[in-house]
Amino acid sequence: ATNTWRVLGWKAGLPVLLLDIGKGLAATYLPCLHASLDADPGLMLWMRILCGMAAALGHIYPVFAGFHGGKAVATLLGVVVGLMPLAAAGSLLVFILALLLSRMVSLGSILGAISLPFMSWLTPSTGQLSLLFFSSVITILVILTHRRNIQRIFRGEESRVRFRKV
Repeated sequence: ATNTWRVLGWKAGLPVLLLDIGKGLAATYLPCLHASLDADPGLMLWMRILCGMAAALGHIYPVFAGFHGGKAVATLLGVVVGLMPLAAAGSLLVFILALLLSRMVSLGSILGAISLPFMSWLTPSTGQLSLLFFSSVITILVILTHRRNIQRIFRGEESRVRFRKV
């Protein structure tokens, strides 16, 4: 979504952002459509986590684009909103603050992801240990997909966004 926003502007970037978030959110509810009412809650949580991760990995490594895709931050936001909305809100706040202070989307994404395990731990929910593990995996995934951005940040070469009135 960030690249679309940069290249084509907010009128194209905003729908892409919302669709990416929606893709992740929808993936977390797919198992619910096929589950019986007496399904094991722990198993259902893991099925929702795995479907969300499949959506994110499909975004990063799309089959039809030669396995070269995006960083899946918006898709992962949708997954996290579906699984732990309070933790998602906290991490989104960290992202926004980092973006406003640094004007770097990548730094906001990285810091938001790093905050997620802490937000997950602070917001009690069913299956908290599973969600804490999952949020730690997300942190690692976001850092790995942002390796080049991290190098550019340290060299002082990372792209910055300009805030304009819309």
